[in-house]
Amino acid sequence: MSPLRRIPLHFFISAFLAVMVVAIYWQVGSFPFILLDDEPLLLKNPALQGGLTMEGVRWAFTTDMDAGWIPLTWLSRMLDVTLFGMNAGGHHLVNVLLHLLNTLLLFRVLREATGKTWGSGFVAALFAVHPLHVESVAWVTERKDVLAAFFWMLSLGAYVRYAARPGAARYGAVVLFFALGLLSKPIVVTLPFVLLLLDYWPLRRLWPSPDSPDGPPSGFSPATPGRLVLEKLPLFFLSAAISVITYSSQKGIGAVTPFDSNPLWARAGNAVQSYVLYLRKAVWPSDLAIFYPHPGTNLVPWKTVAAGLVLCLATAWVIRNVRGRRWLAVGWFWYLGMLVPVIGLVQVGGNAMADRCAYLPMIGIYLIAAWGAGELAARFKVPDPATAAAAFVCLLALTTCAWVQAGYWRGSDPLFRRALEVTKENWLAHGSLGLNASLAGRDGEAEVHYREALRIRPYLPDVHNGLGEVLDRQGRTEEAIPNFREELRIQPRFVPAFYNLGVACYRTGKVEEAAACFRETLRILPDHPEAHNNLGVVLSDAGSDDEAIEHFRAALRVRPAYAEAHRNLGMALSRGGALAEATWHLREAVRLRPEAAETRNNLGVLLARQGAFPEAVSEFRETLRLKPDHEGARFNLDRAVFELEKAGRRGD
Repeated sequence: MSPLRRIPLHFFISAFLAVMVVAIYWQVGSFPFILLDDEPLLLKNPALQGGLTMEGVRWAFTTDMDAGWIPLTWLSRMLDVTLFGMNAGGHHLVNVLLHLLNTLLLFRVLREATGKTWGSGFVAALFAVHPLHVESVAWVTERKDVLAAFFWMLSLGAYVRYAARPGAARYGAVVLFFALGLLSKPIVVTLPFVLLLLDYWPLRRLWPSPDSPDGPPSGFSPATPGRLVLEKLPLFFLSAAISVITYSSQKGIGAVTPFDSNPLWARAGNAVQSYVLYLRKAVWPSDLAIFYPHPGTNLVPWKTVAAGLVLCLATAWVIRNVRGRRWLAVGWFWYLGMLVPVIGLVQVGGNAMADRCAYLPMIGIYLIAAWGAGELAARFKVPDPATAAAAFVCLLALTTCAWVQAGYWRGSDPLFRRALEVTKENWLAHGSLGLNASLAGRDGEAEVHYREALRIRPYLPDVHNGLGEVLDRQGRTEEAIPNFREELRIQPRFVPAFYNLGVACYRTGKVEEAAACFRETLRILPDHPEAHNNLGVVLSDAGSDDEAIEHFRAALRVRPAYAEAHRNLGMALSRGGALAEATWHLREAVRLRPEAAETRNNLGVLLARQGAFPEAVSEFRETLRLKPDHEGARFNLDRAVFELEKAGRRGD
């Protein structure tokens, strides 16, 4: 017998699944972080900078950042930082590894539960390559999806083993993995309901059962309906507890949209449409985007009615045809039930739906596809090679689509430009493209996107501030000021807008308002070094050098290598006669910014005042090298040279 024939079939299928995952997602190892969520949650999050530490562990279990309580996800992100630093490729590839493990675990669980290797392999393959899952894998921020799914799969596997031979230790494993999943992302709260579906099929634990009158047909332990529900009470308790914690956390940080902004009828209408849209994207995965704008109250009535009719007819058809096809009911109600927590009845954010929300729910549809295809092939007596060829072509097409979709995640620009191509009125994509263009110095392009975002949604947080920054950099400060004020009307405690408004007011001569803005910035964020420095400048201009010096010193306590604060402190001290200390700070400013011509000129003046003419001459000459048209430095150089020569004639 050939050695290959002795290798179990499921080994070959597992290897095939791994090859498909790697073929699609290896490319993300060279992708950067994206601006949306990756930057604030990872790149600019001080709690992650030190990697996995005890202080970080305490923070992970107490923060509600990222709109929920997900301590295990935070710990995994910290471990990434420890292993890879802020190299985005490492973070991406951990997501890919988790997706691969999820795929292999799903295959194993279904094979153990159903005894069907080919059907289970096809479900796992659809899960591995479907383009709807690209967002969960290729977006570093969505670590919570793939990590929660990993523990979900482990929970399912533990439950199958428990159902085969019940015991406290095996049940404890189910509870443990479920709890770890909840600590990764609360989307797994539906696990107890899914386990009840698995009891119905494929485990066939429900006994007595109306469609199995001759006795339990499987090798798994049978139980009455009441016993099966009672068995899962600890899991239901965990689900309820994490649901309350998550809702309270999201509401506390303002992530939950109030009903006066988006009424229940609008949410329900969007939810019905989204159920059907997810199905459409499962069958024909086109027009996928990172963000689908919520229509709010602008729903098209006939679309809602049509979607509701489709769902009702589909559910009725499933119920009517369930006899002998338990997989049909399990797959359909798996899909419907798992989407309930994320379908938008409790709305968090401004999206109508999200590809990432389909990561686990779509397994139900894949079950229907696999077992339905098997039944059709048997009914029409399709040869096994033809069935395998059709499955391979389907998987190849999905793999190609997923590879193309993953490619859009190579940067923020292509990702959000793609969103604009396939969606309408996408304010978030315009705002994100505006921010990306602004950071790249493309202010004209940034202004266009910011204005388009505000046309679609006039009260967008952050966008008014971003537009104000772009206008200010273009010298249109008077136009920028109303945008900063509007940002503060929307977000009264938004520090960047207070600071930017202060800078703009100072530039336009509104000195008192500038001082008030800097003081408010410091009231909200006392360790804001730029606000301390700029308030010191305003106070110096007003002749209050003593108070200004306090703020310059405060700026340097927060940021010791702050060249501008060293310069300003040195100038303020020199006016007060503390020449030695003033000289030290100006020297430090020059060390930190050797190209600052004006600072060198100031240092030269201070040195000349103390009679250090050789050094003063050196600083003035360097100033003129950097800025040849600096008339003040030229005058100062001539004066210093004259004094130096005069001292030489005296023999000093």
